Amino acid sequence: MPTVNLITLTDPRTAAAEAFRSLRTNLMFSSVENPLHTLLITSTAQSDDKSITLANLAVTFAQSGNKTILVDSDLRRPTQHEIWGIPNDRGLTTMMIEDGAMSTPPLVETGIAGLQILPSGPLPPNPADILSSQRMNALIGVLKARANYVLFDAPPVLAATDAALLGAKLDGILLVIRAGHTRRDHTVRAREALERVHVRILGAVLSNAPKESVGSEYK
Repeated sequence: MPTVNLITLTDPRTAAAEAFRSLRTNLMFSSVENPLHTLLITSTAQSDDKSITLANLAVTFAQSGNKTILVDSDLRRPTQHEIWGIPNDRGLTTMMIEDGAMSTPPLVETGIAGLQILPSGPLPPNPADILSSQRMNALIGVLKARANYVLFDAPPVLAATDAALLGAKLDGILLVIRAGHTRRDHTVRAREALERVHVRILGAVLSNAPKESVGSEYK
């Protein structure tokens, strides 16, 4: 179980937890003609709650009865292993260099039915080279064969090219925007950077929004 409190697990009846379930449903039905199986979550800048948002979203996908793999592809500042309290000695980068790991991915059980984690593994010297490689295409294919949904955590768009490079290989990207923190001009620049490589931007998620005093929960 995660070492960091995830609202979808600790207090699933709150409005915040329901918002994650609504987001999951909207993503599942985002395109009937182009079904969503792989999704990347990123932000404009560091500290925009992207990793916690992804962890909560992954829980809701699994809770809906779908096999889900959460991949920490932030090969610069990975945090999913900290959120979930799991080892990070093997993971995505291990699959990039070991054929055995490619055929038998080092997935970690979470204690939540249907949800597995692929940590980042040891950090490489050139993350962008790994994420843009042909072997990364093969890795995505291996994971898609094992789950209904594969969700990727990536570095902020303005911090590195990683999110754009990986997003171009996936079905869509979701941008996390932190209320009262993310700058509007940074959001515009991030969107433009993603559009330049023709990724499918599904939308944005507002995190850290103030709770409404009325109608905050639906029981």
